[in-house]
Amino acid sequence: MRSALSYAVSAALVAGTALGLAPAAHAAASGSGTSGPIRFVDITGDGGTVLKANVVTPAGADGTTRFPVIVLPTSWAVPQIEYLAQAKKLADSGYVVVSYNSRGFWQSGGEIETAGPRDIADASRVIDWALANTPADPAKVGMAGVSYGAGISLLTAAHDKRVKAVAALSGWADLIESIYSGRTQHLQAAALLGGAGYLTGRPGPELQQVLGDFLASDLDKEDEMIAWGRERSAVTYLDAINANRPAIMLGNAWGDTIFPPNQFASFYEKLSGPKRLEFRPGDHATAEATGLLGLPNDTWTNAHRWFDHYLKGADNGVDREQPVQLKPRSDAGYEGYPDWKSVNANHRKFALTGTEHLWANVDSGADGGVVMLSNLLDQFFQAPPAASIPLLPRAFAGVWQSERYGTAQRVRGTARLHTTVTPTAESGTFVAYLYDVGPLGIGKLISNAPYTFHGRAPGKAFSVDLDLFSTAYDVPAGHRLALVVDTVDPLYIEHNPTGAQLTFSSPAADPSYVSVPLRAE
Repeated sequence: MRSALSYAVSAALVAGTALGLAPAAHAAASGSGTSGPIRFVDITGDGGTVLKANVVTPAGADGTTRFPVIVLPTSWAVPQIEYLAQAKKLADSGYVVVSYNSRGFWQSGGEIETAGPRDIADASRVIDWALANTPADPAKVGMAGVSYGAGISLLTAAHDKRVKAVAALSGWADLIESIYSGRTQHLQAAALLGGAGYLTGRPGPELQQVLGDFLASDLDKEDEMIAWGRERSAVTYLDAINANRPAIMLGNAWGDTIFPPNQFASFYEKLSGPKRLEFRPGDHATAEATGLLGLPNDTWTNAHRWFDHYLKGADNGVDREQPVQLKPRSDAGYEGYPDWKSVNANHRKFALTGTEHLWANVDSGADGGVVMLSNLLDQFFQAPPAASIPLLPRAFAGVWQSERYGTAQRVRGTARLHTTVTPTAESGTFVAYLYDVGPLGIGKLISNAPYTFHGRAPGKAFSVDLDLFSTAYDVPAGHRLALVVDTVDPLYIEHNPTGAQLTFSSPAADPSYVSVPLRAE
């Protein structure tokens, strides 16, 4: 039932995206502004595969002047009209822009490779084509994209030294940490991507096999799946990226249920070249969505500034700003930090005392919401998933609460759970939730994360350190924090055998706690 729901949601999302972008595409195609008309072209990709593309050049480009070029691979399952509004804006300001439909999707040829070697080779072929067929400057090549386009852009920057600047938005740097964090399959995310791929493209046999093994929880194939994901992760090629030194801007949403923010922040810290990290409220790709329709949008505005500085040499100050820019999940404005470590510099612990025994396989009512929906509501209405903490059934949920805080607690960064678990079976799953609890006991979800174990000795305790998904959330004065654990969440596949139990304890020699990062005053 969960898979069927996710496939239905994916169909609605794809249809909505295509319909929503149509007005922007029509406006851009009308030729208004100072850029030239849009040309729809075929580009020969790797192995002769035809990629459907569109090209916009600055008005009056006659071949006597070279312009910086931006290559935009499309998002997963989205047609090539996706970037027309932004392509028009970029061309108006003096860029050649080439956007193309990734192989296997819509009218482009080939099969879906999921950012595999052929996709990276395709991106280089598109750059080749742009340099040969447009007034593009070979010394000023940039790439950008949302989601799938972001992942391909980062990977191409590792393999093609011509790429000098990247804006990777709502993407991934570590595919395994994105959809298999805590050794737990992110069910709704994987089903959404798989369903959208089947609806709008042609998944290749490798993708079909990997997706089937992933959703079937085939542990015999785990190593193969991880190797497949590592090949498609920019962090694997970190040395090459740092050697090439492209200027990389990373943008994501706090509540991204497909590519959570932790893996982007970790990747950012390891980059040695020019870099910028931006996090905002929202879910997957929702922070960039209005910009794709040609409306004012902070993410795209900063991406343009990034390219203007690193491809055009514009002295616009983007290089002098604090490189880590965070917008909390509230009405507060942006906060600047010198690096990601500074965001997590001030931690406060609260103890998880006593012992909690949980029966597995029953959803307590605490959960992370619905992929693409719950965090969208949080973005626009500050209405994250909620639960009545006093009413959570204690047979199926462990609950610990802090004292009431006399002042607001500004949570910034990555909360960490340290606890001791004793299972009755060798495999199991639990999900940890951090809530902001008001005077009436209603908890608003701050963050969560899943954890799965295999091969443990029944009855033998082991310690767990689990990073929750990074966030920026203001807990009002008079509220308290609550840490809740249960064993079922519709976002994830759980591995608890029927009748299994989990015991959470706090040994005197190794006390359990939650460490919450707070903004330094």
